Amino acid sequence: MASSPPFPKAQQLCTDFDSKAGAEAIAEAKEAKQSIDNLPGWPCVSLSDRASVEELLYRELYASDLETVAPRLWIMSTQSSANVGPLHRQRIKGREILVTEDPRLHLVWIHDRIFIKPIPKYLLSHHFWEHFLVCKPPVRGARQDLIQRAATGYLRSYRYLIQHESDFNIAKQDHLRLVPRHLEWPQFCRFISNFARIEDIDVSHRYHYGELRLSRLNFYAPFLFGKFHFQNLHGQYSDYFARFYGPILFAFAVASTLLSSMQVEMAVEQVSAGQGVVLCRFGLPIEN
Repeated sequence: MASSPPFPKAQQLCTDFDSKAGAEAIAEAKEAKQSIDNLPGWPCVSLSDRASVEELLYRELYASDLETVAPRLWIMSTQSSANVGPLHRQRIKGREILVTEDPRLHLVWIHDRIFIKPIPKYLLSHHFWEHFLVCKPPVRGARQDLIQRAATGYLRSYRYLIQHESDFNIAKQDHLRLVPRHLEWPQFCRFISNFARIEDIDVSHRYHYGELRLSRLNFYAPFLFGKFHFQNLHGQYSDYFARFYGPILFAFAVASTLLSSMQVEMAVEQVSAGQGVVLCRFGLPIEN
């Protein structure tokens, strides 16, 4: 696993954690009514409490159920990390972009909707990566390696989601804010270009895949996850049972055909038997 952040410090997009962040970062923190010593967006999580930070990162970035079944995700998705349509393409497909904070739902789509997790501000900081994601042993643990791979794969997915300035403008819309609103296209473009060199070996197994179809995840949930569904949404039961309509109709058609064949055969036997009785009455021989 890489021992340094996936982007150079000169191209970081968040300086809040730098020792020389300056008065501007402090002023922004005060304006947001949180301490510079706390994780941005999480005023109750202190950066000095490493265990709490690690627990939050694991919960916010690592999709444990998808990671567990990742070797079998090829059943329901193209095995390519590049299988992610840019935001403008999602609009062309008629999909509504829905914000989710659940890492399990990032890049999961159903019908005319796709779920996308916004980029947390702290993942744009080189300093944060050095101290919490790529720190050296003995501080580093096995779970931290999982978090680092998941974080790298998650950020790499934005290389595909935002490929053009039009995608960037969609991401900054007020009802989405998939990226921090203070960012500009040139600086984000330089930042995200660093992830072009990231290989699958550097990311968690879930991010060896791109978009995942929710209807298929729900259909295979009893076999893969040991539960009735992966994620239940309003109106999804009709989609679930619709998967069985085809096989049921096929079985019904086969059964109907077999029964009809049996009825025809029985009718022929009855007619043949009737003809034999008539011939016997007239004293005519019956030929086999």
